[in-house]
Amino acid sequence: VPAAATCVRPLRWVFLFLLVFSTVTVWYITSSPNTGLEKVNLMYFYEYEPVYRQNYLFTLRELRKCRDINPFLVILVSSRPRDVRARQAIRITWGSRSSWWGQRVLTLFLLGRDPQGGDKATELSVEDESILYGDIIQQDFRDTYDNLTLKTIMGFRWVSEFCPNATFVMKTDSDVFINTPNLVQFLLQRNSSEDLFTGYPFVDNFAYRGLVKSRSISYEEYPYRLYPPYCSGLGYVLHGKLALRIYELMSHVRPVKFEDVYVGICLYLLKVDISVPEDAEQFFLYKINFDVCKYRHLIAVHGLTPSELIEFWQDLSSNNSVTC
Repeated sequence: VPAAATCVRPLRWVFLFLLVFSTVTVWYITSSPNTGLEKVNLMYFYEYEPVYRQNYLFTLRELRKCRDINPFLVILVSSRPRDVRARQAIRITWGSRSSWWGQRVLTLFLLGRDPQGGDKATELSVEDESILYGDIIQQDFRDTYDNLTLKTIMGFRWVSEFCPNATFVMKTDSDVFINTPNLVQFLLQRNSSEDLFTGYPFVDNFAYRGLVKSRSISYEEYPYRLYPPYCSGLGYVLHGKLALRIYELMSHVRPVKFEDVYVGICLYLLKVDISVPEDAEQFFLYKINFDVCKYRHLIAVHGLTPSELIEFWQDLSSNNSVTC
């Protein structure tokens, strides 16, 4: 064996060790929950003047939806322009009825502008949906993951300007199953507190600094180690009057990339505590296989495709007589 080869082998192992060591070190530094400022002072995000007021134009806004009615519940569904099948699945399943238990329910979709730009077919499809169903709210910002906070602000703005008489407001996503009759019953049993805000709670959740872009947030955007208490964006519910207060505050609060954390910051500044449901699993963060008794008990469950949504709703509707 040449002498050079015997020298190269140890060097390879040294190089491999250094590579693994450096990777683990970088991961630890960037994702460790112990990094970041310990003491949370969310006034860091607050400005006395409304310098963060969003002035994006509404391209579709469904002005007449709340005219002459007092909706018990307005459900705002975050959706993308191209998610036509998901919106249609919701229209024929849990969003198919305008009232439950005698209470008026409105289901509306929140969209930005298609990020591809210039896709006339998508733009026309969304306009056709608006004409046909009257349930699209859209503003002129790019509909991207990093702009989800803008979309949520748009939803709160729409409620504030065009539906301020809503008793309750829910924000959810287009891949979430909502047991609408169960949700209405749940809200009918709540007290009339104008500070009600509930969903799947996160308390003492760490600000992730790792390499997964969809979960990571920079120190510049959020310098603290812990987030304030907030509810998962899969589906949170709040009193209509609180929605108006949050929107009024939003123009004073610097947006962060995670819309659910951003709403949590607003709640913290308003000194509003999250109401944790007696059964937190009614707002289920992860996808679960269909079971009549489980889905009858749930309010929201995350991660369903349009075809699963339709199948599960049909199964739930056809098994009303099943005793759980």
